[in-house]
Amino acid sequence: MTKRRLFLALATTTVAGALVFTAARARDVPKVVTGFVANILCSETFVSGLDPERTFAETTDAMPGAGLLTWAMDFRIDRARKDVTVTLFGLGRSHAVYRYGAGCYLDHGAAAAEIVVPPVDHEPPLLPDIAGPAPVPANPQLAAALDRAFAEPERPPFRHTRAIVVMKDGRIIGERYADGIGIDTPLLGFSATKSVTSALVGILVRQDKLALDKPAPVAAWHDPHDPRHAITIDELLRHTAGLGLGSSLQASLGAAFEPVNRMKFVEPDMASYAESIALATPPGTAWSYHDGNYLILSQIIRNAVGGRPSDYLRFARDELFAPLGMRHVTIEFDASGTPEGSSQMMASARDWARFGQLYLDDGVVGGRRILPEGWVKYSAAPTPGGFVGYGAGFWTNLGDSRGANYRSAEGWPRDAFLAKGSIGQYVIIIPSQRLVIARFGRTVNFPLDADGVSQLVRDVVAATAGKEKLANTN
Repeated sequence: MTKRRLFLALATTTVAGALVFTAARARDVPKVVTGFVANILCSETFVSGLDPERTFAETTDAMPGAGLLTWAMDFRIDRARKDVTVTLFGLGRSHAVYRYGAGCYLDHGAAAAEIVVPPVDHEPPLLPDIAGPAPVPANPQLAAALDRAFAEPERPPFRHTRAIVVMKDGRIIGERYADGIGIDTPLLGFSATKSVTSALVGILVRQDKLALDKPAPVAAWHDPHDPRHAITIDELLRHTAGLGLGSSLQASLGAAFEPVNRMKFVEPDMASYAESIALATPPGTAWSYHDGNYLILSQIIRNAVGGRPSDYLRFARDELFAPLGMRHVTIEFDASGTPEGSSQMMASARDWARFGQLYLDDGVVGGRRILPEGWVKYSAAPTPGGFVGYGAGFWTNLGDSRGANYRSAEGWPRDAFLAKGSIGQYVIIIPSQRLVIARFGRTVNFPLDADGVSQLVRDVVAATAGKEKLANTN
């Protein structure tokens, strides 16, 4: 066979295989695309109070390939009923509904689980309060860093920076917001939510209600002969459980074909769907980042603290948010009542920074240990095979991964680790500099650093490395 014929044969085989794959998943694409948009529009309209036209434009602008479909997409906001309907070509339709205190969920037609929101706790936080307007940086170099972080390039991709909070030694020294966003605006964390789920697991480990190295308490895997029975909490946290759900690393139109997105935007019970998936690799042998691992963990947390959504909300508030003074937090649930702990937590930028401060202070706040001793070190310890530089719920610069080496080459301190969400969400913890940097926006994932975050880290480290006069935050 000539090289040309061999090439044509291989190409034909590849295309045929791709068509079979595409046909198997194509039926889900309209629901995935409309579900993604409906959920975000609902959350940012009724929880964040943002303009839906702005949300739609900035979010689709950050998703490569989305422009091919946005012209055929239509959305309707019903402010009286507090719901959002999105359609695509008339073939796909998704309906997102707001519930007081619990954000939005995708309505798949069946009755949704009731969410009872516990009464507000007015106990003073253990972390000193942050009050008053955003401080003006006393350090001109830091002010210039914020200027650069909010400046837009002359041509796409644009940054759409929404909020930045810089904390040094537990105090805000720099803070800025885009128009229409303020100190109390809840901002969607996307996968930075995974870091919060990891923290809640840590609290349960401290309370001896969960163990990292034992089989995860999942009813669907109770049979010892089921190969999934061996999956541990540690493997779910580190994305080495082996479930064949594809990848959640993409943020593009192509991601609509990933099976994990059927779980998120087509299935009413996300965790049960994830638990039904067969293994693609034996547990603990390969790294594969997807949201299914953290939906299962979210269900495990809910079951460990009482089994009801209200039990989960009370546990998260009493054990984590209230001690830190995180007062503008909304955690969303799927239709079945499972917390969407892979990507659907909203909190103000100050709240997100407070969460980072807990990790900067080794899991202790106001003399009270929130996280188990050694949990912060465990969270930042690199996972073998995690090429982006991934620990247990946090991305990390420790180790020798491609991601860690890239960030270090771009000027990030080697001890930095971070809660990271798609299209530009970051809570960066730098122990050697006593810094927490929270940055939120709507920026494409690729090319790398389109959001300017490496420049921001370099600028903030340079501006705060010496002694500076801290701004008054009271």
